[in-house]
Amino acid sequence: FYLQQKGEYAQAELLYEQALTIFEHLLGKEHLSVATSLNNLASLYFEQGKYSQAELLQKRVLAIRKDKLGKEHSQVALSLNNLAETYRFQGEYTQAKQLHERALAIREKVLNQTHPDIAQSLCNLAGLYTTLGNYAQAKTFYQQALQIEEKARGSEHPEVAKTLNSLAELYRLQAKYLQAKPLYERALDINEKILG
Repeated sequence: FYLQQKGEYAQAELLYEQALTIFEHLLGKEHLSVATSLNNLASLYFEQGKYSQAELLQKRVLAIRKDKLGKEHSQVALSLNNLAETYRFQGEYTQAKQLHERALAIREKVLNQTHPDIAQSLCNLAGLYTTLGNYAQAKTFYQQALQIEEKARGSEHPEVAKTLNSLAELYRLQAKYLQAKPLYERALDINEKILG
């Protein structure tokens, strides 16, 4: 993960593949640890824009997690979320919407209503609706996510700043500059405090 964060993708890929091979050999191809390794590798591919490779691995992760954990588990919701984002970045919006909605439904059922993962699902749906031009629905989802994040993490958390920035961007796209400006400023203020 450290190498991935540094942008050393080739080395990170090699280590992820080695870990995957070891887990598959020791634990079997359907073990949850294998799913975690596959998910890490899929994340690396996604970050590099290798969406078709990420999609293949994410589908395998989803299948393992459904089989081992059941269809309504938070890890299944995470897999649905990841696969949905891959579809979104490939322009497959209908599939992305269906999977994001399933992930949100699972999270709302199995997690506390102020859990940050619910906010993540809402933000991802908001991003999708922004892409589709459904700004009213996107605004609603961003506002709901912001309320959850502030309650769960506090008003000066990086994820709060990220959501504020996304909501500001939504307003900017609609030429609602007066609404966008204070959100951008608040997000900037949070980020400056975090960075020191």
